[in-house]
Amino acid sequence: MVRVTPLISVPQGDVTERAKAVLEKLLVLMGVEGSITSQVEKVTEGTPSVTFNIHGDDLGILIGRRGQTLSSLQYLVRLMVNLQTKSRSPIIVDIEDYKQRRYRVLEDFARQIAEQVKVQDRSFTFEPMSSFERRIIHITLADYSEVTTKSVGSGKERQVIVLPKKV
Repeated sequence: MVRVTPLISVPQGDVTERAKAVLEKLLVLMGVEGSITSQVEKVTEGTPSVTFNIHGDDLGILIGRRGQTLSSLQYLVRLMVNLQTKSRSPIIVDIEDYKQRRYRVLEDFARQIAEQVKVQDRSFTFEPMSSFERRIIHITLADYSEVTTKSVGSGKERQVIVLPKKV
């Protein structure tokens, strides 16, 4: 037997307020001081996402190695808010625009690697990355006619390989 339960529509303002309260409480419990700004981003279909950006001094501890702590913090906030509101609201947590900066760095690096692969006619394997980071590499190089990308491995060891495209 399959049971289907409709998701309850929760007003965006309620989700935003709850998420901000959860994030503030987590920061207090962690002993981290920072101010939180939020921005609701409209999407064409579905629920709009809300992005929280934390600003302050010495927030590197919230980012962690390659953004791992930040990913965990975002996961916790999403989980807690979605359990409270019984909804699946897209919530994004960022620290001092880290994700935007990381996105640009990965785009630039992907382009450099694509040129290297094209010139040397040899593949290049990136270090293991999160799905967010792998997606950036794939999207950035999707229009390159000389190279192709693929992901290999599983779990936390998943990597992107940039390969010369054989004509």
